[in-house]
Amino acid sequence: TAPPLVPAASRAFELLQEDPSMLRRLRENAAHFRNKLEAAGFELKPGSHPIVPVMLHDAALATKMAALLLDRGVYVIGFSYPVVPMGQARIRVQLSAAHSEEDVAFAAEQFIAVGKQLGVISPMD
Repeated sequence: TAPPLVPAASRAFELLQEDPSMLRRLRENAAHFRNKLEAAGFELKPGSHPIVPVMLHDAALATKMAALLLDRGVYVIGFSYPVVPMGQARIRVQLSAAHSEEDVAFAAEQFIAVGKQLGVISPMD
């Protein structure tokens, strides 16, 4: 017999085929978040997927920024070497179809505020 993961994955694909609105919402959430952060001056790895890597290039900065974002209600993870190549520390943001427009806007606002506080982006933006 197949492991339980196989029928669960199969059902997930069926749901997406039956109702593509969740996939559309996921794409919209990722695009909205990405657009807000790029407009504010953050460096993002290119792509259109729901995982948005915010590049910081400094392990201590990624860790500190993730902690400050958590204090503001945004749970993200900082990644640094050896998980990613040396000098490519980042915060990984994973968007979901379950996030509302307000959730995405809130997360972007908190990134911008903390980014300005830490000098990641210009306070004039």
